Amino acid sequence: MRGVLPTALMAFLTYIVFTGSLTPYDLATGAVVAVVVGLLMGPHTVRDDSKALNPIRWLWMAVYFLWYMLVAETKSHIDVIIRTLTGNYRPGIVRVPIDVSTDYARTLVANSITNTPGTVVVDMDERYVYVNWIDVTTRDPEEARKEISADFEKFARKIFE
Repeated sequence: MRGVLPTALMAFLTYIVFTGSLTPYDLATGAVVAVVVGLLMGPHTVRDDSKALNPIRWLWMAVYFLWYMLVAETKSHIDVIIRTLTGNYRPGIVRVPIDVSTDYARTLVANSITNTPGTVVVDMDERYVYVNWIDVTTRDPEEARKEISADFEKFARKIFE
């Protein structure tokens, strides 16, 4: 059945990471939960097993997670703290083109923008995301893309396309 193995593997890894335990009980419970999730959700969420199980994509996902948590989040938090303390901000909504094609990649880009302090995706269509930005430095869509979403798109393409 298409999608069962990659979905079960991701569910198992997520379960183990969130429980923080490698006891036999947690490993067995995680395996049972993973198989059930894989059987129920795998056929609906994975289109191509070979892409989902590609170790290079998983490596890029790990690199992205580390980069996002250590670099993007830190820079954005510092920027928002400074803007909050100084009152130096110009909020507004900008239209930002996105250059990824799959739904998963578009979702990753939109979620990454929203989870980064100072930006929130308020709407999206096939070609654009509309972002409420704490400090609008440009109204030009391409310039806004470079500042807001270009790095996220680069990783989304390597992971999902």
